[in-house]
Amino acid sequence: MDNVLKLGIPAGSLQEATAELFRKAGYKLTFTSRNYYPTIDDPEIHCTLIRAQEMPRYVQDGSLDCGLTGHDWVLENNATVEELAELIFSKVSRRPVRWVLAVPNDSPIHTPQDLQGKRIATEVVQLTRRWLASHGVEANVEFSWGATEVKPPKLADAIVEVTETGSSLRANNLRIICDILQSTTRFIANPAAAQDPWKRRKMDDLVLMLKGAMAAENKVGLMMNVRRTDIDKVLSVLPSLQKPTISTLSDPEWADLLTILDDSVVRRIIPELKRAGATGIVEFPLTKLID
Repeated sequence: MDNVLKLGIPAGSLQEATAELFRKAGYKLTFTSRNYYPTIDDPEIHCTLIRAQEMPRYVQDGSLDCGLTGHDWVLENNATVEELAELIFSKVSRRPVRWVLAVPNDSPIHTPQDLQGKRIATEVVQLTRRWLASHGVEANVEFSWGATEVKPPKLADAIVEVTETGSSLRANNLRIICDILQSTTRFIANPAAAQDPWKRRKMDDLVLMLKGAMAAENKVGLMMNVRRTDIDKVLSVLPSLQKPTISTLSDPEWADLLTILDDSVVRRIIPELKRAGATGIVEFPLTKLID
């Protein structure tokens, strides 16, 4: 087949979260043991499982047309890629991940300037060096192959490490000095692939469905029947930003009202809607929400 989109899927901590997002978007992404080529139920997409840290490099050189990786790794690789979309999801939460500067609780280091001449362990060496330079600080930045939290104070004076909750840092008796970068997952594309009409349309369609699945998360639909004389009372119960769809029923004295709400407010609103005159209230889940 001539038209095939080479898509990179992030291995490691984002792998299962990515598969779940694709499932919600309508794609069946399947991983098999010891196989770096996941299957997807779209014959026009060929998937490769690759570490997020390496993804920008392979997308930049055209080995992959596109892929999902963190904005932090785009910066670390200084990669020339196009970021087509921000997809805020991670292994723990829907919050951005933070790269932070941390030191032992009893360390005399309290400001970036205190790092002058010190040893810093991190996986994002280039990002850290650029950050230090922006503060006029020279330090020895060493690449860490993992377990970075255990290196201070014997193997490093400080670390630059990624965190979502800070729990691992606290467990290792480390305190955060400051944030260096907040990062979210991005859908990135090779610049030449992004200019190819077929590939760009395929990527745009994929991004549309992924963003639609994310937009629908924690949302539900509500459908109900309302007497026309009660519509204003029912609308007053709904959040002010909602714009329900109101349709005419066979009985001209009644209308059908359809709206989308956050799942967290439904249990409070349904009784209020009932008291305001709504009847036949139906709640249904959403899988995608496309603006």
